Amino acid sequence: MQPGGGSGHRPAGAAQGAGGGQGGGRGTRPRGAGEALLLAAAPPRPGGAGNWLQYMGAVGSSRVMCDNVPGLVSRQRQLCRRHPEAMLSIGRGVAAWTAECQHQFRRHRWDCNALDDFFVSGSRESAFVHAISSAGVVFAITRACSQGELKSCSCDPKKKGSAKDSKGHFDWGGCSDNIDYGIKFARAFVDAKERKGKDARALMNLHNNRAGRKAVKRFLKQECKCHGVSGSCTLRTCWLAMADFRKTGDYLWKKYNGAIQVVMNQDGTGFTVANKKFKKPTKNDLVYFESSPDYCIRDRDVGSLGTAGRVCNQTSRGMDSCEVMCCGRGYDTSRVSRMTKCECKFHWCCAVRCQDCLEVVDIHTCKAPKSAGWTSRT
Repeated sequence: MQPGGGSGHRPAGAAQGAGGGQGGGRGTRPRGAGEALLLAAAPPRPGGAGNWLQYMGAVGSSRVMCDNVPGLVSRQRQLCRRHPEAMLSIGRGVAAWTAECQHQFRRHRWDCNALDDFFVSGSRESAFVHAISSAGVVFAITRACSQGELKSCSCDPKKKGSAKDSKGHFDWGGCSDNIDYGIKFARAFVDAKERKGKDARALMNLHNNRAGRKAVKRFLKQECKCHGVSGSCTLRTCWLAMADFRKTGDYLWKKYNGAIQVVMNQDGTGFTVANKKFKKPTKNDLVYFESSPDYCIRDRDVGSLGTAGRVCNQTSRGMDSCEVMCCGRGYDTSRVSRMTKCECKFHWCCAVRCQDCLEVVDIHTCKAPKSAGWTSRT
């Protein structure tokens, strides 16, 4: 899915998503993120929730389809039966948020590729995953409403008639994204499992889910089209459109870096900051209550695949440097040949023509620890 801007005049079927580079990638490890579609809605059981897409492909009774999806609570099954077409939209949302998560963490030891056993964590990374996955559901459902893919919603019904902004009067037209419906559906579906629990982890997840939903609405923007002689803009038609999902991802990434560690208050009804020097978290902040592991080795309990085989940057001083990425274990270097575009020239009008050139580059990958098997505390 490629990033694209929302618009009341966008073509039917156009999708917004999140692309992303794969820096800091792995040479041999399969990419397992997105395997379980319900990662957008509820923590899977240990061992993974299986591939939701096989259930979404069922064309028979929605009851049969929804009853066979593992990990759903009663409220989620009810919503699934009532809105089976929405589950397909959620599947597209999972693809968008998974790609965005991998993009944001592409230069970090934990790169959003181990999710099946990760949602039970209370770490800073888990806070981000809950927020971005909740945002992905809002984004997908809202987009499906605007594209006429869901029976239960359409364009925002409140954006009708005339209105006024700093530039003057305008008429609502086109198709405004029905963000309120997307948020309402996502809250009912995603939060359903957490509302069954009242422990610190459930409260943390509900808080971060809400922060993710609010982040999508934060970037809802007004777009307008001018009407008049020679584009004089004597009349304007406007609509509200979601921004590219990358903006939501970038915003939540900043919130991840500024996430606030919390502990349960004495009566068990909410949070208080773990360090009194820090401010109380707002509804837009991400919260966590467990310190993150170093993610250097494979550890199923914390959702870590380790960094063995990860590509590192020999010249970097950041998180993707070979020293940091490889946790001091050292790295292997291999020389590979690849075809690249070179000697590109602009030709009037309007084409760019390039030559195919053979380039020899060194690829650095992290060494494995002496014991490369899974670590588990159980």
